[in-house]
Amino acid sequence: MAEGDSKPDQLRRVIVASFIGTTIEWYDFFLYGTAAALVFNRLFFPTLNPLAGALSAYGTFAVGFVARPLGGVIFGHFGDRLGRKKMLVWSLLIMGVATALIGLTPTYDQIGIWAPILLVALRFIQGIGVGGEWGGAVLLAVEHSGGARRGLHGSWPQMGVPGGLLLSTAVFAALSSTLPERDFLAWGWRIPFLISVVLVGIGLFVRLQILETPAFMKLKEARRESRAPLLDVFRERPREVLIGMGLRFAQNVVFYVYTVFVLSYGEKSLGYPRGVMLRGVMLAALIGLISIPLWSHLSDRVGRRPVYLIGVIFSLLIAFPFFWMIERGPAFIGIAMVLAMNI
Repeated sequence: MAEGDSKPDQLRRVIVASFIGTTIEWYDFFLYGTAAALVFNRLFFPTLNPLAGALSAYGTFAVGFVARPLGGVIFGHFGDRLGRKKMLVWSLLIMGVATALIGLTPTYDQIGIWAPILLVALRFIQGIGVGGEWGGAVLLAVEHSGGARRGLHGSWPQMGVPGGLLLSTAVFAALSSTLPERDFLAWGWRIPFLISVVLVGIGLFVRLQILETPAFMKLKEARRESRAPLLDVFRERPREVLIGMGLRFAQNVVFYVYTVFVLSYGEKSLGYPRGVMLRGVMLAALIGLISIPLWSHLSDRVGRRPVYLIGVIFSLLIAFPFFWMIERGPAFIGIAMVLAMNI
């Protein structure tokens, strides 16, 4: 028997399934961010001036973050009642359907004000899906692992973040660079969203092959499932919950400045080609597939707190140098993004 309660082959299947599933989920989630930064203002808010249109597009992007905590609560509750695996299947389905429907949503020129309303509703559903996905996938990997390598094993779902970012940015960049601008705005932007149907099918096939976590099965066998998991966790661990929420809030703000806001800033304010900005994000995401497990392995050696504090301190120190570097010219974009996103 390996670390924790899972056999080595089962543990391998779990961490691979967690990585593939979260990569697909984050592909869907990040795809919206890229489109919001580059095309949604022109397609769904054409009557507004460019600045107002961009802010409105980012506003629809932000709706996903409003929904994410709600998704975490809903899926966390039922994950503790019904099992981690079942909820991860549902989160993948919800995200995939919402993403494909975004690819089919008519624009403002076709149905008027209903276009941005539908966009907001589907983005909210995306947020629900990813809110349930991320925590559940990490929990699945960690509960199957345990032991001295829990940090490393728990990093596999997190590697789905740069994996999804790399995949979505690459698809978007390939289409925007090969299609004429008119065709890309007319129909090309929809293709990456519709591809989600195929990816979700792959993710479901992989995810249905894994077993429920040993920790949950023990609770189920002992009939110790909580009737009100959310109330229990706030009653028993309020301090840890609030600290975790605060840490994730700060981390997400910084991350999306570098992966979404900067795309529009570089193209619209600095006049850089769209492909230059997208390639910078892709480079940082590619290196993230290496840096995340390295940092996670280090956390198994020296502890979670020191590693997290290193990231917090560097995030503070890199903020102003980051914008100074990208304003020096396109040649500095890659290094700026790699430093900001991977250290």
